[in-house]
Amino acid sequence: MTQSGGILLVIGATGSIGRPVVSEALRQGWRVRALVRNADRARKSLPDEVELVVGDVTKPETLGRAVEDIDAVVLTVNADGQGKAASEAVYYAGVRDLLAAIGPHQVRIALMTTIGVTERKGSYNRSNEGHDWKRRAERLVRASGQRYTIVRPGWFDYNGRDEQKIVMLQGDKRQTGTPADGGIARRQIARVLVDSLSSEAADRKTFELIAERGVEQSDLDPVFAALDADPMGSLDAVRDMDNQPLAQEPERVRADLDALRAHAL
Repeated sequence: MTQSGGILLVIGATGSIGRPVVSEALRQGWRVRALVRNADRARKSLPDEVELVVGDVTKPETLGRAVEDIDAVVLTVNADGQGKAASEAVYYAGVRDLLAAIGPHQVRIALMTTIGVTERKGSYNRSNEGHDWKRRAERLVRASGQRYTIVRPGWFDYNGRDEQKIVMLQGDKRQTGTPADGGIARRQIARVLVDSLSSEAADRKTFELIAERGVEQSDLDPVFAALDADPMGSLDAVRDMDNQPLAQEPERVRADLDALRAHAL
């Protein structure tokens, strides 16, 4: 498994999860590279030791330099409120193009999506198709043959002071679309994403992430180890409902998956 000390590319590094990811990665000894749209603005919010590469996940021609010699990548992108086209471009096409830029080089991936990602009928997904495109991005990662962890966090910072125990669920059963689905601190999301990169037990695991009453664990390997891995060759997570049939997916999405699987590592 990838060990800290290598080069970690963070996509979404200046966002509300990306910034704590950068801090946690530096703390764990990673050499951090950030893909940023504006270097001057990013430098004001990121530590000096972070290498900045100017580019955009929606512009594939800018990704080549970003992925040079990387050992791992964390994706924490956000397109909420920007509409259906942005959901496809940021959540899905950005992941597709990143995987293409990485090519045959083996890279450890940590992808952040969301709790409730398999819920398709609610107002959020109807308005911007964010869940559908995030789920399609998850499928791309699974089809790529790269080693990965997919984290579906609950509501950011909605956990109470006494709710610090990190809990990982599977099956995506919490779908109210409200904080009742569970909360988790941003710093804890960042820790789980970065910890997963160097954990053998986190490989090929997809889970919902919340915090419950109790003390935060010092070692997350046993928590990762208690999860079921996604089945080899499967496009979906181990316990997800089968409510997004591949046969009904857009032709371009099916073509992307076929291309990835044909060249899987």
